[in-house]
Amino acid sequence: MDLIFLPQTNCISSPIRPTPERPISLLTAGSLLFRRSTRNCSSITHKNYFCAASSSDTVVAGSRNEERKVSSKKEDEVTDLKLWMHKNGLPPCKVVLNERPSNDEKLCPIHYVAASEDLQAGDIAFSVPNSLVVTLERVLGNETIAELLTTNKLSELACLALYLMYEKKQGKKSFWYPYIRELDRQRGRGQMAVESPLLWSETELDYLTGSPTKAEVLARAEGIKREYNELDTVWFMAGSLFQQYPYDIPTEAFPFEIFKEAFVAVQSCVVHLQKVSLARRFALVPLGPPLLTYRSNCKAMLTAVDDTVQLVVDRSYKAGESILVWCGPQPNSKLLLNYGFVDDDNSYDRLVVEASLNTEDPQYQEKRMVAQRNGKLSVQVFHVYVGKEREAITDMLPYLRLGYVSDPSEMHSVISSQGPVCPVSPCMERAVLDQLANYFTTKLGNYPTTLIEDELLLGDCNLNARKLVATQLVRLEKKMLTACLQATVDLINQLPDNTLSPCPAPYAPKLK
Repeated sequence: MDLIFLPQTNCISSPIRPTPERPISLLTAGSLLFRRSTRNCSSITHKNYFCAASSSDTVVAGSRNEERKVSSKKEDEVTDLKLWMHKNGLPPCKVVLNERPSNDEKLCPIHYVAASEDLQAGDIAFSVPNSLVVTLERVLGNETIAELLTTNKLSELACLALYLMYEKKQGKKSFWYPYIRELDRQRGRGQMAVESPLLWSETELDYLTGSPTKAEVLARAEGIKREYNELDTVWFMAGSLFQQYPYDIPTEAFPFEIFKEAFVAVQSCVVHLQKVSLARRFALVPLGPPLLTYRSNCKAMLTAVDDTVQLVVDRSYKAGESILVWCGPQPNSKLLLNYGFVDDDNSYDRLVVEASLNTEDPQYQEKRMVAQRNGKLSVQVFHVYVGKEREAITDMLPYLRLGYVSDPSEMHSVISSQGPVCPVSPCMERAVLDQLANYFTTKLGNYPTTLIEDELLLGDCNLNARKLVATQLVRLEKKMLTACLQATVDLINQLPDNTLSPCPAPYAPKLK
């Protein structure tokens, strides 16, 4: 296994002159924020593990002398995340860091926050002081700059990722070394020990074929690339970064792939705090995610309280149980993209159906006016929530019927009416419902597997972890699409004569 090196630049004062570069090895915990490499893990004492990034330093349990074990143990003590936090202001808390095996035997087990004692709903699990929280206020040192950067479409995630990358270049000299080491160990892996699809290979992305999530992944990757090209702006505007690293222009110091991995790592653990200033709303909280377990049906969340970030549990826990927090109203596509997991019990899961009025329609402007009057746009997005597919179909029908109106007198009647109701004939209703049925059938046909095949795949205990979460996602999407199709067919069967031919529609609305 190759040892990865990065140039380290020394910062000097006047007179300004170039500084020699010298290679430094990555943190022993791994290389998520810079460059991934294969690592071997072995048990040292009880549940403590040591990960090596060098083939000459690979630790195999029982194969090294006592001196190597003692050295590894000391390193573990020095960089223990919770111990470091207590030494730097974390008050006594009611959680511990436990670990679960990785799905890849070449990688370290992942850590997770668990109750250190029995807890009751309303108990404070931990309270992290702001001095141990990374925000833009700390990175940029100026709230005005933070607002300027984020207003100009450079995300908070990009700024935070750049800061941690610079901090990592300092190695053990960095105050944040134990936290960065923990992030390296986790490698952006969430509770299912899977990384975001942003780090998957092209072959692995094919697991998502048919799903709109695949296009989301590719679009997000392009967005990260655009942000990378703007990093030098952050460096020049943020006096704290410029003064500390005057020779390390970001795009010269860090290749794109390194930044992308750092971005994904930050994305997997950033917390969106409420009721705080702009410069503090996105925060990296040690003991926060990905060490906490996200659930869609949980009410507990990290909250800014005075000069701390606090977690109050919403349920009872036995000692050793994993602590749960709410992940926000995110569909499973976002959970997979941001955190690498899928929640089967996610009431916020949804599909998106985009409908648009035909711009070639001679009556397009009149229909656009009627749609706006009823709270809709010429290009309207409809959300189909899991378990509420029939309601979503009912919501779409008035908009689609409007698109099918072709007779000028009927259009005049629609304009004169005060509601969203269009004149509906049986043949028009059949045309609208047929278009919906064909749309959902086509969407289901875009997936290379069926629901039954997905169920069989999920029953395979040897299934690749990334394919497992991808299959979970597409299976849930297909179930929603199938429910939509069934609701549409039920409406067709309720027509007075379901054998009736649909009305011609030269300017039918478009669905995608």
